Amino acid sequence: MSKSVVVKLGTSSVTDASGGVDYDVLVNIAADVVQLRQQGWNVVVVTSGAITAGWAEVGAGKERPHDAATLQAVSAVGQPLLMHAWRNAFGEVSTAVGQVLLAPLDFSHRGQYLHARGTLESLEALGVVPIVNENDAVADEEIRFGDNDRLAALVANLVGATHLVLLTDTDGLLTADPRLDPSATLIEEVNAIDADLVEVAGSSGTSVGSGGMASKLAAARMATWSGITTVIAPARARTPLQKALSARTGFGTTFHPRAERLSARKSWIAFAVASRGTLRINQGALEALENDGRSLLRVGVESHEGDFVEGDAVDVRGPEGQIVAKGLARTGAEGFDEGDDVAVHRDDMVLLRRV
Repeated sequence: MSKSVVVKLGTSSVTDASGGVDYDVLVNIAADVVQLRQQGWNVVVVTSGAITAGWAEVGAGKERPHDAATLQAVSAVGQPLLMHAWRNAFGEVSTAVGQVLLAPLDFSHRGQYLHARGTLESLEALGVVPIVNENDAVADEEIRFGDNDRLAALVANLVGATHLVLLTDTDGLLTADPRLDPSATLIEEVNAIDADLVEVAGSSGTSVGSGGMASKLAAARMATWSGITTVIAPARARTPLQKALSARTGFGTTFHPRAERLSARKSWIAFAVASRGTLRINQGALEALENDGRSLLRVGVESHEGDFVEGDAVDVRGPEGQIVAKGLARTGAEGFDEGDDVAVHRDDMVLLRRV
C-alpha cells in the first residue's frame, strides 16, 4: 500500500498578524512536502486563508465583515493571492502546484466524487502537488463544509490516504485550554474519541478561522473511522510533516485508526452525503439492525420526514429519537408506504453507534 497524506493548514497558520499570507510558513511546508515526495509519499495540501488574505487586501483596516455575500466576494480576491503565494513557495523547491476548489456537492454526488478523485490522482501522476480549498466564492452558506478540517478529512477518504495531518497554531490536543489553564499538557496519543475528549477540545476557534480544536477532533474521528492515522501538530515547527509522520512521541497528538474500519463507500455514506430525511424506527427494528446486522425493513419504520427520493441519504433514529444509523433510501418519501419492503439495505447503511 502506497503512503499518502493529506496536509491541512488553518487560516491562523498561513496568515500573519495583519491578515496577509505568511510566506515563511508556506516555504517551510513546501520544502517539507518535497522531502516527503522524495521518500515515496503522495501529498495533497488543503489550505485555508483566502477570506483573511482577501480582506487584508481590500478591507483597508476595517472590521472583518460577517455577511455571506461580502465574505464570498472577499474570498474571490484572496484565493488568487493565496495560490500565488503557494506557487512561489513551491517554486523555490522546483515543484509545480495545481489549484482544486471543491464544494460539498462534489462529495454528495457519487459521480462528482469520482471525478474529483480522478483529478487529484491525475495531478499526482503529473508530479504536481494539489492545493485544495473550499470554493468559498460560490458555495451556498447553507451547504458549506463549515471548516477545512472536515474538508481535509473528506479529501483524505476520497484519495485513500493513509495519514491526515492537521497543522495548527497549538502543539496538538491539550488537556485543557492553555489560555485558561497554564498547566495544560499535550495529549500525545488517542486510541478512541469519547465524550470526555470532546469536552476537552471545547468549541472555540480563532478570530480569523472557522474551525477550532473541536472541529479538528471531529475530522480526526471521521478519518480514524476510515482507517486513517491522524495527527494534530504545530504548523510553525521546523519540518512539521516529517516529525508528524515519523511516529516520534512528544510532537503533536496522534489519533490511531479504528481496528474495524469503514469501507470507502460506507465512509462516503457516513460523512460525505448530506441527509435529506429521517426514518424513525421501532425497538424491534433497532435490535435487528444493531444485534443481527439486518437491513431496515419498511415495516420497522414508524414514521418518516423530509422530501427524500430513492438513493438519497437518510438518518435513522431509534424510538427515543437518537440517531443510530445513516443510509441510502430504497424508496422516496412520496409513496414510501407502497415502496420496496427494504427501506435501507444493510450494504447501504452505516451503524453510527458502533463506530
